[in-house]
Amino acid sequence: MSRRLVLASASPARLQLLRQAGLSPDVVVSGYDESAVRSPRVGELVALLATAKAQTVATDLDDALVIGADSLLEFRGEPLGKPVDAADVRARWRRMAGRSGTLHTGQALLDVQRGSIARRDVAVVSTTVHFASPTEAEIEAYVGSGEPLQVAGAFTLDGLGAPFVRRIEGDPSAVVGLSLHTLRLQLNRGGVAITDLW
Repeated sequence: MSRRLVLASASPARLQLLRQAGLSPDVVVSGYDESAVRSPRVGELVALLATAKAQTVATDLDDALVIGADSLLEFRGEPLGKPVDAADVRARWRRMAGRSGTLHTGQALLDVQRGSIARRDVAVVSTTVHFASPTEAEIEAYVGSGEPLQVAGAFTLDGLGAPFVRRIEGDPSAVVGLSLHTLRLQLNRGGVAITDLW
């Protein structure tokens, strides 16, 4: 069985994760206005955003499995998405150094059949991230790379930010942007084996 797989995200990290898992999704960026969604709980917020992105893309499809995802770092009760500028990155890293936060990744899998959503499966994966204490020079170099400006929480686990993460408790692929284990379970619940999509 082969189904069209669509990633409703512009994230290169999410696309790379799926490709490394043997999948070849089409990328259709939702363009959804994230500022329209609010929730007092970070886990609920990422679930709502992931679902909204997937639904926005699904409305234009006839037959596909659509993946929507969103990630936010919860640090001391505050949700941290992408930083607004270099000064924001510096301030965040000075606060996060030597401490821990929880990276929440919401992911929605929508099964579109004959132009309508036949099934939806939404999950949230939360992973504790323990940060190292980079020096001021290391923070400046990291800011200068531009990488932390592009990602939720101002860090990566699969790029230049990896040396500044001491350890994680949870799913590493969810920290990168999409839980592959959870995706496998979501597909299974809909009667699709991830190996069917290789």
